[in-house]
Amino acid sequence: MDRLQNIETFVRVAQTQSFAEAARQLRVAKSVVTTRIKQLEDYLGGPLFHRSTRVVRLSELGQAFLRDCTELVGRANDIVDQMRDVRGKPAGTLRVHALTGFVLGHFGALLREFQARYPEIRLELIVGDNVVDPVQAGVDCALQIFPAASSELISRPLFAVRRVFCATPQYLAQHPEPQDPRDLHHHQLGLYSGYPTRDRWTFYKDGGELTTYLSAALLTNSVHLLREYALEHAGIVCLPTLVAAEAIRTGALQMVLPQYQLSSFWLSAVYAGTSRNAFKLKLFIEDVTAAFGRVPPWDAALVAAGLLPETLVEA
Repeated sequence: MDRLQNIETFVRVAQTQSFAEAARQLRVAKSVVTTRIKQLEDYLGGPLFHRSTRVVRLSELGQAFLRDCTELVGRANDIVDQMRDVRGKPAGTLRVHALTGFVLGHFGALLREFQARYPEIRLELIVGDNVVDPVQAGVDCALQIFPAASSELISRPLFAVRRVFCATPQYLAQHPEPQDPRDLHHHQLGLYSGYPTRDRWTFYKDGGELTTYLSAALLTNSVHLLREYALEHAGIVCLPTLVAAEAIRTGALQMVLPQYQLSSFWLSAVYAGTSRNAFKLKLFIEDVTAAFGRVPPWDAALVAAGLLPETLVEA
């Protein structure tokens, strides 16, 4: 019996509450997971889980065993990774979940440079706008803008994600340009569906704030679709600057209500404190931080052009 391997399998089943999901994440057959857990239970002399067709939950013995096992697995993997680093060769697979709007157009160069620096690290990147629990999703880290799904997770802020309203000059030439946020009610609006404030929008100007409720002609979870919608002269959209900045800089899109600000979110790296790939994850987050900084290059260009204020309003 490989005791450490069986303990790692136990931790993965406990975290995912599923033998099948643990098998998928470990890339082994479900029968292998079942065998490892049975070997560990036989060794300990009692059941680690109560199982039914729908639920897998820890037994009293499993609950007592889990914390120390989680720390043991995390520490063991960290030691191995550090020893590989001493040899100059950190290796293994690092799984990351990241926002679609962030990775498209901004992430390719970073990935190329990271892999050139650490050629034995295999990256597995899952792209999507949904908020995930890294443990449940089987990833080492989630790069996302909304709060962590669990208070047991670590959330490390990387940079602010600003939002602006914008439209094409052609659209604004054919429709009265809004001078007040409430004027948006008279326009075709494209809005992102995932914001926690839903239809409630607050605008900030000169220390004051104005709140209004906006109804979208197009409501979607894709910020890239919103940009395409705007570029078709279909209406006014709200976009994060990481998606809109280049089109604004070239004049393809024009900011609407530039005298008002929306609150900004923070893109954060969310991960478990006992991540089994803590050392590789540390290297990856350091590269992301170095590449984008606290003021990412797309915002810095708009600030330098006088299109964005240096200060921001945080959500």
